[in-house]
Amino acid sequence: MKTCTNILLIVLLVSACASAPEKGIPYNNFPVTEQLSGQTVPLDTAIFCFPYRIRIQGDTVAILDLHASEHFIQLFHYPDFSYIASLGKRGDSPEDMLSVENIRWDGNSLWVLDSNKSQITRFGLSLSEDSLLREEVVSLDKEILRALDFVVYDDSTFIIPDYSGESRFCWVSRKGKLLRRIGEIPSTNEEALIQARPALAQAWRSFIDYNPRNGVLAAVTQLGEVLEIYNLKDSTHVVRIGPNGEPKFKVSEGYGIPTGIMGFSDVQVTDNAIYAVFQGRTFKEIAEAAQKGDMTDGGRYIYVFSLEGMPLRKLLLEHYVHSIWLDEQKGIMIAMDVNQDEPITKYYIN
Repeated sequence: MKTCTNILLIVLLVSACASAPEKGIPYNNFPVTEQLSGQTVPLDTAIFCFPYRIRIQGDTVAILDLHASEHFIQLFHYPDFSYIASLGKRGDSPEDMLSVENIRWDGNSLWVLDSNKSQITRFGLSLSEDSLLREEVVSLDKEILRALDFVVYDDSTFIIPDYSGESRFCWVSRKGKLLRRIGEIPSTNEEALIQARPALAQAWRSFIDYNPRNGVLAAVTQLGEVLEIYNLKDSTHVVRIGPNGEPKFKVSEGYGIPTGIMGFSDVQVTDNAIYAVFQGRTFKEIAEAAQKGDMTDGGRYIYVFSLEGMPLRKLLLEHYVHSIWLDEQKGIMIAMDVNQDEPITKYYIN
């Protein structure tokens, strides 16, 4: 009965969210800009290739190493960052992982997305609570085209961005079955919407986050400068478009080739606001820097929006970061800098 009730609730929610979104509302600036200096957190055990995501639950830190040679995930104690264990072994055996795109805590469980295997794996705390053990594997429906991100909606459902171009999101059961597609890409590119939806979906690749306490699902585009806010409690949908506009691309052999800027790289919905890492560099600027030997990756800006999408403030960091984690109550932000041997930096925010 609980499953039937959840499915009915999903149908009601997504039916409302599937309606046409509010026309994109532009924003040009933030009322407040703050410069932040961080404190490097020393690590004496782990060596990362590309520390891409940080997720903290209670007293446990999980860090995703996107290009790891042995283990994709490193666990640490919080707040001292002492090493606990490594998991998510890279390899070809049935229990190994080919890739990891994102990780999400759900209580004491850590869910891990492997897009190359089309699987989401759950790791749970061991009896001694000093490590995580592989407990469950969800094989995703073949109708779901290469999942690159996900959030845990409730105890029976995941939300996954749709890269087929048919919709914006897929609602997926804990068994991996596609329940429903919702929404549309809020693009003004009518030609692409009609003739090149898969390429458009690639260009509109977005990073997402969901907060079950306030029901807000946020999506930020990797290219361009677009924030979408879906309130799954009151069924509202807001689209905010920054000065760099929506993702720009050209179509080549069915693929979307980016031509504009690198936009957002991470987003977190807290109880009171939405925090997003923004880069804002053109591909031309990135290429010119690389020719000079500058391979700096990430963004120095944290854009802070209200839960309704109003720009609140812009934080300017001294480091280029890819991922953040916020503890609003303590006024702490942890950021991951892929360019440093010591990648973890702690910031204090008001």
